[in-house]
Amino acid sequence: MTRRAPQAPDFSHGVKGCWWLCHQSTLMIHPHSTMELMSKSTYQSSHNVVYSSKYHLVWCPKYRRQVLRGSVENRLKSVIAEICDEYHAQVIGLEVMPDHVHLLVEVDPSFGVSRLVRLIKGRSSRILRQEFPHLRQLPSLWTNSWFCSTVGGAPLSVIKQYVENQKIA
Repeated sequence: MTRRAPQAPDFSHGVKGCWWLCHQSTLMIHPHSTMELMSKSTYQSSHNVVYSSKYHLVWCPKYRRQVLRGSVENRLKSVIAEICDEYHAQVIGLEVMPDHVHLLVEVDPSFGVSRLVRLIKGRSSRILRQEFPHLRQLPSLWTNSWFCSTVGGAPLSVIKQYVENQKIA
């Protein structure tokens, strides 16, 4: 019986073609070794990139005022969900505290996390200040600063539980 040599993956179909091929078999790295790829469910893909980029984001209202309560909180959650859906960012966890917001999100690295944050803060500020006149008393709804940490050092489940338990603490 003759053994056939493994075929190198065909990259002519771009990243998605390569992704499909790599999950049908193993990807040849070296003539004497192969590397199994992780399951497709742990990765997202766009036209030219396959990624797993999860971020924990936190930002605050101006002067850390406790204005994110009740109907403002509910409306903010829906605005964030709409924006993330529009730009194909996956919301993994979201908690709105009276004086800050925690967002756990997966976003295409070619789109950029800073661009997503700028869009969320800008549009949510405009919409919330139009709908809730008491927010117009602040010079702007959000501070210029925000916190970003990639999720990778700690398991995703631990970060998600941390974000969800913010209301309890």
